Amino acid sequence: MAGEKILVVEDNPMNMELTTALLEASGYVVIQAGAAEEGVELVKAESPDLILMDISLPGMDGLEATGVLKQDPATKDIPVIAMTAHAMKGDKEKALAAGCAGHITKPIDTREFPKTVARFIESAVRP
Repeated sequence: MAGEKILVVEDNPMNMELTTALLEASGYVVIQAGAAEEGVELVKAESPDLILMDISLPGMDGLEATGVLKQDPATKDIPVIAMTAHAMKGDKEKALAAGCAGHITKPIDTREFPKTVARFIESAVRP
């Protein structure tokens, strides 16, 4: 599948560039946000099919932003995938508890990342 709209919320320019390039090469439409607050606003304006949310963001972090999105009836069904360099025991569980549908560790594996995103897109059930 391709053409789906993916919002990437990432404050690191190099990570944003790599993630965007990989997604666009797979045929996805990419919307970019450099902060959680901006991401929350873009979700409401753009209705993406999937959100890739960095967890370590300045100000509101990715888990807080996910909580805000999951409390809003208009955005609660959009799957959020946590993207984080935190691979410590319990980090995945924290992301899932916050409402994330999955977890991708950084640095991302450039060969596996497109396949992983495709699996999340395919399994996303949108009303």
